[in-house]
Amino acid sequence: MLTISNLSKSYTPGKFAVNNLSLTIEDGDIYGFIGHNGAGKTTTLKAITGILPYDNGTVIFNGIDLAKEPIKFKSNLAYIPDNPDIYESMSGIKYINFIADLYETPQDIRDANIRRFGDAFEMTQHLGSPISSYSHGMKQKLVLISALVHEPKLLVLDEPFVGLDPKAAHILKQLMHDICKKGGSIFFSTHVLEVAEKLCNKIAIIKNGELIRSGNTDEVRGDSSLEDLFLELAE
Repeated sequence: MLTISNLSKSYTPGKFAVNNLSLTIEDGDIYGFIGHNGAGKTTTLKAITGILPYDNGTVIFNGIDLAKEPIKFKSNLAYIPDNPDIYESMSGIKYINFIADLYETPQDIRDANIRRFGDAFEMTQHLGSPISSYSHGMKQKLVLISALVHEPKLLVLDEPFVGLDPKAAHILKQLMHDICKKGGSIFFSTHVLEVAEKLCNKIAIIKNGELIRSGNTDEVRGDSSLEDLFLELAE
């Protein structure tokens, strides 16, 4: 379980990009995080994964405090930013193994997962090629494989469906369900409200750095569509 308590982050004094945000992502949750551009989604995701320092608050995953044990905390999760930076001089397989090495993933587990996810995303035949030759969609598939190879307990994703073709997006949704059925959890931002509405069991809406609605998807949505609710709250 990921517990975010009273999280605040400012880039300039007195102006908060995220202000006093509290949220709990439980085991088995697919938790959607939505908001307009500049609402604070990416800042939140970077703060809770240890990429950005935060001003106040606590972030705890399965009893591990990010501020006190950052390496141990990060070893249990995978994070994919909205625009991943990849070492394009590497081949796909070298990049995946580089990530697996960072997480000290045993050889048998990494080999099995490279085969599984490489085949699922139809990337196996391309993994020997340099990343510089990949299309945007192929690069997105590569970072997904790299994120999944060490079997993280928590997956944090920033706009994960951008650049994926419909088949790959469908496969990712299936994998997200599989992870959560095994007790993992997923927290991801998206602008595709139809995806969030159908895929997520819980939703959080952020506006101007503050959480304005969160909870079970049906309860948050009420009698409206998520799109109608979002447009109403985002005004």
